[in-house]
Amino acid sequence: MGKRTQCANGNMNMNDGKLYTAIGLMSGTSLDGIDAALIKTDGQGGVEFGSSLTIAYDEAFATELRNCLGTTQRGTDVERTLTLLHVEAVEALLRKANLSASDIDLVGFHGHTVHHNPKAGLTVQFGDGALLAQKLGIAVVCDLRTQDVLAGGEGAPLVPIFHAALVHSQTKITPPTAVLNIGGVANVTWIGKNEGDILAFDTGPGNAPLNDWVHRHTGQDMDRGGEIAAVGTVNTKSLDKLMDSAYFDEKPPKSLDREDFKGLACEGLSLQDGAATLTAFIAHSVAKAQPFFPAPVSNWVITGGGRLNPVLMKNLQDVLDGDVVSADALGWDGDALEAQAFAYLAVRSKLGLPITFPTTTGVKKPLTGGTLHSPACG
Repeated sequence: MGKRTQCANGNMNMNDGKLYTAIGLMSGTSLDGIDAALIKTDGQGGVEFGSSLTIAYDEAFATELRNCLGTTQRGTDVERTLTLLHVEAVEALLRKANLSASDIDLVGFHGHTVHHNPKAGLTVQFGDGALLAQKLGIAVVCDLRTQDVLAGGEGAPLVPIFHAALVHSQTKITPPTAVLNIGGVANVTWIGKNEGDILAFDTGPGNAPLNDWVHRHTGQDMDRGGEIAAVGTVNTKSLDKLMDSAYFDEKPPKSLDREDFKGLACEGLSLQDGAATLTAFIAHSVAKAQPFFPAPVSNWVITGGGRLNPVLMKNLQDVLDGDVVSADALGWDGDALEAQAFAYLAVRSKLGLPITFPTTTGVKKPLTGGTLHSPACG
């Protein structure tokens, strides 16, 4: 394990201080693969970061998973395959860390979101927690969004309490700070100076519309390094049409499905101009989040795959108030952060600690969540 970071999470229930060894798993809406990360944590103030890795989906499975987006049907062959790929990811991480299953207390299993409609009281993540626990011989916490949605919350974003813990544990930046995760959907956590002062919501599309655009025109899974957008020109008419969505003026809490901005406004543009326009769209939609912050921020910390796109990072710096830095500049692992968060949330779930809050999902009171599957009975 790496350096231990002391993280403050506000006024929570206390446990006996035991450090749990946990693995977190994340299959993001960008459809690129599985992130797996190892941490030790008490679910509150102590986090020690360990090994992490990413297992990329092959093109055939990524296409199968893409074709399932929007479905509510569970128990499919695709869901079983997804679960077994997560088994392989955990086994690979254990080998990398020179650990065995008996060394791990919990696995936090997000699964893959295929449908998210909290207004209808529904969120669907592919992934069989019972099967994962059985195959690994490790207890698994999964289904971390449903309880919040059934209680009237948005069920997203889930990682703000982890973002806040990390911000309050470091000294390189001073709150108020915004942590922006750009995966398939982009979400922001505003973190104030006082512990417990957080606000979080989905800002708008992340990489999903851009990835889909590039995939449809080239067969590639993304605009790596922003190389396609870099030689394109933003079409202001198309950008204005994209920005005309009422979502951006809705008061948080609010959340999105990956497909909410699918196939809009860029038809008729060249590959390069469409990529440039959709990249600008991500940044401009993030800028629309700023008026909702309780106070302006001095720094934006960017995590997720979007931080690896220099064109997007420049666009963000151009339109946002405050400095824009990659999570890696703070010593965080921008590729593993969400997986680490789900390990952290799994421990909080086991301890009955809140994982969602009125200011992060709109749920009426702080709420725990998740379903625990033991390896013996699933």
